[in-house]
Amino acid sequence: MNNIMLLLEEIEYGYKDVNNEYHYSVDNDFSDNYILQSPSEIEESKLGVCWDQVEYERYLFNKQDIKNNTYFIVHYDNDKCPTHTFLIYEDNNKYYWFEHAWEKFKGIHEYNTEEEALKDIKDKFIKYELNNNYINNNLCIYKYDKPEYGLSVEEFYKHCEKGENIII
Repeated sequence: MNNIMLLLEEIEYGYKDVNNEYHYSVDNDFSDNYILQSPSEIEESKLGVCWDQVEYERYLFNKQDIKNNTYFIVHYDNDKCPTHTFLIYEDNNKYYWFEHAWEKFKGIHEYNTEEEALKDIKDKFIKYELNNNYINNNLCIYKYDKPEYGLSVEEFYKHCEKGENIII
């Protein structure tokens, strides 16, 4: 997995918009101009938010036949809905949170169960992204399948929300 992490090290955090312009932070234009990149687009742009990076990770893990699942965590709060996507893979009866986009937790984290990993990531999201200020019923984790590329923010949300709602 370190070989995959090395490939991700070439990727900067940000997004490519509908006009092929590069943004190196999630700015005010994100909701209106973001499009989900394909793995080849990410390889070319060397840029992606967690949504893009997880799709690139999925591509790389699948290419090596490594069992993995992708997740979308979101806290619904009117217009401001913080999210994060992440990948968990299984190897030798252990589960690993593979994280590149969330700088604070960049790396490969080992767990005994997938549920243990999900609980830890949820707790970190609550503490560091929501500053412990959240409504439990508004916090959701969806296990989602590979989306189509080129989705807008709204379309990506809808795709993830069609996935399995994980209760932790």
